[in-house]
Amino acid sequence: MTHRFDPTSLREYDIRGIVGKTLGPADATAIGRGFATRVRRAGGTRVAVGYDGRTHSPLLEAALIEGLTKGGVDVVRIGMGPTPMLYYAEATLEVDGGIQITGSHNPGDYNGFKMVLQHKPFFGADIQDLGRLAAEGDWEEGEGAISTYEIMEDYVARLMVGYAGGAFRIGWDAGNGAAGPVVDRLVKLLPGEHHTLYTEVDGTFPNHHPDPTEEKNLADLQKLVKDKGLDFGIAFDGDGDRIGAVDGEGRVVWGDQLLAILAEPVLRELPGATIIADVKASQALYDRIAELGGTPLMWKTGHSLIKTKMKETDSPLAGEMSGHIFFAHDYYGFDDAQYAAIRLIRAVRVLGGSLTALKDAMPVMINTPEMRFQSSEDRKFKVVEEVLDRLAANGADVNRTDGARVNTADGWWLLRASNTQDVLVARAEAKDEAGLERLMGQINDQLAQSGVEPVLAGHH
Repeated sequence: MTHRFDPTSLREYDIRGIVGKTLGPADATAIGRGFATRVRRAGGTRVAVGYDGRTHSPLLEAALIEGLTKGGVDVVRIGMGPTPMLYYAEATLEVDGGIQITGSHNPGDYNGFKMVLQHKPFFGADIQDLGRLAAEGDWEEGEGAISTYEIMEDYVARLMVGYAGGAFRIGWDAGNGAAGPVVDRLVKLLPGEHHTLYTEVDGTFPNHHPDPTEEKNLADLQKLVKDKGLDFGIAFDGDGDRIGAVDGEGRVVWGDQLLAILAEPVLRELPGATIIADVKASQALYDRIAELGGTPLMWKTGHSLIKTKMKETDSPLAGEMSGHIFFAHDYYGFDDAQYAAIRLIRAVRVLGGSLTALKDAMPVMINTPEMRFQSSEDRKFKVVEEVLDRLAANGADVNRTDGARVNTADGWWLLRASNTQDVLVARAEAKDEAGLERLMGQINDQLAQSGVEPVLAGHH
């Protein structure tokens, strides 16, 4: 028996597709067969399985479990919850790996799989390997058992361990995603006054799209915070591994700004520690980490790549512009937005009690949102190479960690190839509008020289 996946579904960090078009139960079973094979060949026997709140997640869960058990591994079902709850299960139960069925922040017709094997992210070549095993039918055989473990109460209790965050008035928006039931439990345990939005899980996302990195999705939370005069607001993406926040005035506190706040108490405890952020983060963040006595490290975008780099550098904390926050300090090193929320509340208390004041104290930078330029799978990397060659010839100040990040007197601009789509991604940041215009001119000039249609985007 063999199986062929839709080539678009096997991605760099996970498997993802449109259910009924590029992803279905047969794919889920083949993923189970392949993952079981990898687990057994690594000497393992048990896998934890969780799923998010999408309408088709239970169907895919059944198909995945069929594949895993036919591959001879035992399955521990932890039920519906956010992706970090599955990561927590994999870190604390007697299992050898874990799979979360989730479409993350994609629209409701998408679903997918995030995987962990022996406490390490399963990505890149590992995911391509599942495709090869399926195409060759190179699968282990067996009969695995199925058990159930209700882990949500344990998980919520773990989030609260050592809590000393003071009592605030906070708004929470779970966006009808899988974090909802966890938020409902957390707010009962936290001191203070809490107002929740959309904690009822609904895979059709009737209120707004669950992606807190886009300001339009934070409108309801901003209104709640302003109407009730709350201290601040916290939002989650569809599977609870990315966080968004707004201050008491409803201003968005972006991913890199959250990391700057979260880093301060960590660096008080661990002077000189390495704090990692991705190439999209503001220069203000790297400057702030250095100012606090930390060692800033710029690294490639992508949760699997960041987790791997944290282990290499013994970093206690890392984050991405997209709201993935990774705590290894007092935690397990995976991206957990619910845990990041608790640490944010604690940090705000330690740093004076006002997220609004912390936001006020940050340097004002003018930056663009992520701009996307259509390209093809093979062409996108070539364009970045061409740009790097031209910049080198001109003696520009370039960081090549992930694409081209160019520093000028005005600020910086970034051009990189997306790992998950056929697009080039650009971003720029300057001290003032005139500087930003000059940076945008450089980006558009480089794209034009490589024959890419420029598109100008609005600013934050």
